[in-house]
This record gives sequence, structure tokens and C-alpha cells, in this order.
Amino acid sequence: MAAGCRGNKEHASESEGFIMVDVTKKYPTKELILQDFMDVDYIVLDTNDDFFNQGVVLAIGKDEILVKNQINDGDLFIYDRNGKGLRKINRKGQGGEEYTSLSFILLDAENNEMFVNSYNRILVYDLFGKFKRSFPNQRFGSIRNFDKDNLICSNGAFDDEKIPGDSPFVIISKQDGIITKEISIISQIEIPKTTTINHNGFVMVGYSSIFPSVSVIPFHNSWFLTAYSSDTVFQYLPDYSMIPFMVRTPTIESKSPESFLTPVLLTDPYYFLQTVKIEPEAKGSTPQDAFLFYQRTNLLYDRQEMKIFEYTVFNDDYTSKVTVEMTQTNGNDEVAFWQKIESHQLIEAYEKGELKDGKLKEIAAKLDAEDNPVIMLIKHKR
Repeated sequence: MAAGCRGNKEHASESEGFIMVDVTKKYPTKELILQDFMDVDYIVLDTNDDFFNQGVVLAIGKDEILVKNQINDGDLFIYDRNGKGLRKINRKGQGGEEYTSLSFILLDAENNEMFVNSYNRILVYDLFGKFKRSFPNQRFGSIRNFDKDNLICSNGAFDDEKIPGDSPFVIISKQDGIITKEISIISQIEIPKTTTINHNGFVMVGYSSIFPSVSVIPFHNSWFLTAYSSDTVFQYLPDYSMIPFMVRTPTIESKSPESFLTPVLLTDPYYFLQTVKIEPEAKGSTPQDAFLFYQRTNLLYDRQEMKIFEYTVFNDDYTSKVTVEMTQTNGNDEVAFWQKIESHQLIEAYEKGELKDGKLKEIAAKLDAEDNPVIMLIKHKR
């Protein structure tokens, strides 16, 4: 397989073919300033009786931001990119043209449509909430734009209904949801619906409900495919070819307790990664005292140094050391990810003198504690 051709190298440069990551190693640390390698915008969302929400961003387009509440009330708030409220939509229900939840939306700006991934089907609406069509009996963990006519999807929300070795990724038609291509990745281990670990005579069950076992990350007109049952993260190209991008070592077959590797955010200077190690932890001698512990380690691959580090990223708009979690969210080619800042937290930072002169400080000076959260858009530098 792909991992075998590099021997015991700790990591390789991209020019050599792919990157090797030892998931058992303790790496040196690196501190970064976010604004040194990303552009940052702050969006103040309109707050009024019709536009009052918890600021959970579902999708970002060239002209729109789609926002919902944390609770499953079905409300979808559509703002322009300046934060002006345009309209509120709610199509929650049990009918054939309604969604049961708003857990994920793909905004297809080219076709002025939004795809709502609602448990076991996809519903398609225009940007005014008018129902257009649906794809029944389609369950996907994530859906991404592939081209004008197709989506690329992870096949199954958590692989809990998939046979190891089945295609974990598919390309489907935007018009009818028909699978136009299956993308196969050879599984080296079986990731079952539940994992059991025996600890001091107690059996603990879990993990497939904690994080998905497949993921799709778009970056620079290609897609990075992770299946936790494989050692290799692949780069999938528009011509349907697939090449190894990153390989974990030691092989996943050799590790107990399990450790998984996935990229979480890709930028031009750095690739941000995460390892997840699953192990039992006990505070006592009864089943109630034992639980599965998920140890997450944040790593980055520095593309210039061709080295791997643990990292901390700081927001330079604060005088104090405020960290930024680098993680993949529902961005687009322009916006890598987003985070929200609660208004009361921003006001508190302002009153303590913890904001540097600039747009964020100007925003904080005018906020009310009851206002909607401020949305921080982190964009690729152009």
C-alpha cells in the first residue's frame, strides 16, 4: 500500500509524494499569530425582533451568511455579508417538503440553491425557502460542492450502516441525488458501530457516535478524504484521480488503544491536523467510575519547514493571549472557517482594555450585551 514506500521516515515533503505523521510522537510546539497568515473580518449581525439568534453559521456564500439557533427550532436566518438581515425561513416539519432539523446546509451559490442534509434525505430549496426537490433515502455525513452538476459526499453519517470496504465517499447528481461515481478506499481495520474496551473487568462501549469515521475537506479545487479505517488521507482531484496526501505511522492495525489522524483545516502555509486517541480512564472500581477518554492533540504541518508541530494560534486583535481554535467549518473558497464571539464577552474584553485599536474594538464599543454574537470570518490570504 501507499504507506509502505517510505519505509520508516518520520515525515516526507509534499514534493516527495506525501506527508508522514507519527501519531505516537510528542512534537515540539509552535506559536502563531492568526493575522500573519489569514485575513480576518468581523460581521455584526442585525439584532431585532425578527433577527434574534444564537449565531450558529451554517453556510457562507459570496453574498450571504446562513445562521441558525443552537436549539432545533428550524429557524434559518439569512444575512448579507455586511450583517444586514434579509429574511427568516422555517420549513421544519414532518411533510415531504420539510426538514426535521438544520444540522448541515450546503450553499450552492452558482445555482442559487441550498441543500439541507436532514437525517436520511436531502432537501433542496431556493434562497427564499421555496422547496424545489428532495433526495429520499440518502444519508450522508457531509456534502460538498464538486462541480456545477454534482456533490461529493461522505457515505453514511458515521459509517454505522456501512460495510468496511464499501465506498465511503460518493459523487451524486445535484438534480436527482443519483450516485454518479463511487470513491473506494481500502479499509485496513473494521470500525464497527460501537467499540468495546475491557477495563478492569468492565466493558465500556462507545465512540462512533462521538466523531464521524469519514470526512471531506475541500481546498484549492480538490478534496481531502479521510477514512479512519485507513492509514492514508487522500487528495481527490477534479479529473477523478486520487493520490496519497498524508500517511499515519505506525499502521492503524498495530495500535491499541486506537489513535486516529485527520486533517481539520488546510491553508497555504500550514496544514492543521488532529489526532484522536481513545483509551479507558477510571476514577474508581465500578462501571460508573470508568469511561472512554478521547485525547485530542492539535498538530500542524509547516509547509515551508516541512516539519510537524503542536501549536497554539493567537488572535492579534486582543492585547491578551486569546487563542483561536483552527477547525474546519462550513466555509467556502474564500472563507476557511468561522467562529462566533458572544457580545457580552466582547463587551467585557473592551471594558478590561483587552482589545487593540481597530475594527473589533470599534464594534465592541457599540454593542449591547443582548445583541446577536459577532461572527468572525477567517479568510485565506489572497
